[in-house]
Amino acid sequence: MVISASIVAYKTPKEELLKVSQCFLNNKINGKLYIIDNSPADTLRGFCDTDKVEYIHNSSNPGFGAAHNIAIKLAVEAGSNYHFVVNPDIYFDGDVIASMVNYMVSNPNIGMIMPEVLYPDGSIQNLPKLLPNPLDIIFRKLKRPAVFYKKFIDKYELRFVDKKMVYRAPILSGCFTLLNLNAIKEVGAYDDRFFMYFEDWDLSRRMTEKYLTIYFPKVSIFHSYDSGANKNFHLFKIYLKSAFRYFNKWGWFFDKKRNEMNKKTLAQFK
Repeated sequence: MVISASIVAYKTPKEELLKVSQCFLNNKINGKLYIIDNSPADTLRGFCDTDKVEYIHNSSNPGFGAAHNIAIKLAVEAGSNYHFVVNPDIYFDGDVIASMVNYMVSNPNIGMIMPEVLYPDGSIQNLPKLLPNPLDIIFRKLKRPAVFYKKFIDKYELRFVDKKMVYRAPILSGCFTLLNLNAIKEVGAYDDRFFMYFEDWDLSRRMTEKYLTIYFPKVSIFHSYDSGANKNFHLFKIYLKSAFRYFNKWGWFFDKKRNEMNKKTLAQFK
């Protein structure tokens, strides 16, 4: 059994990249840790002196999903069975890797799995979600009208579920995801038409149609979530472009499969 991982960097501080890389190296993964650098210059080359890390610099920035696809392709060619997709602003302690892999090995119908994700202060990031319609995206951004927002967000982000329950969720965040590469060979990797944002939702949707997509809060990692699209107009435009691409691909307001998948998700909590 070979386990690999990939991190996509873009002007990432060397100290941050060393921190997340060491988390994986300390867990003794037996495959490669691929660093795909989309930065203008390859200043991160040689940041970590070990043959367990393979550094690849892109001469242009193809986007988040496309860069991870480079690593996923190399991992498959190298015989990897399970592959972690990881943001550079992640860190964790303990045996997170083995716990997630062992759970996936014991349940081969799982295609994707993510752990509990915490802010640096220890509070929970509510990342598993139902499949969205466009109004869900707008409502989540505006948080108005406030009188209806709490009921909406509790359901949409599955906040009402017991915090330590393992369950199926049709949308998993791409900040820290374990992929079953046999499943990836069947459903495909990231759709590289998404430069950034929604590529993880798109993959989750394709995966959940044929495999289980599991939230696994038995282990936790820390994520310094920045919410760039809420602060940067350029990133917000990319977010909107990706949202349009997602709904053009899967359907806007009329999507029978979305409704069926969401009902199936909610039914497991009754």
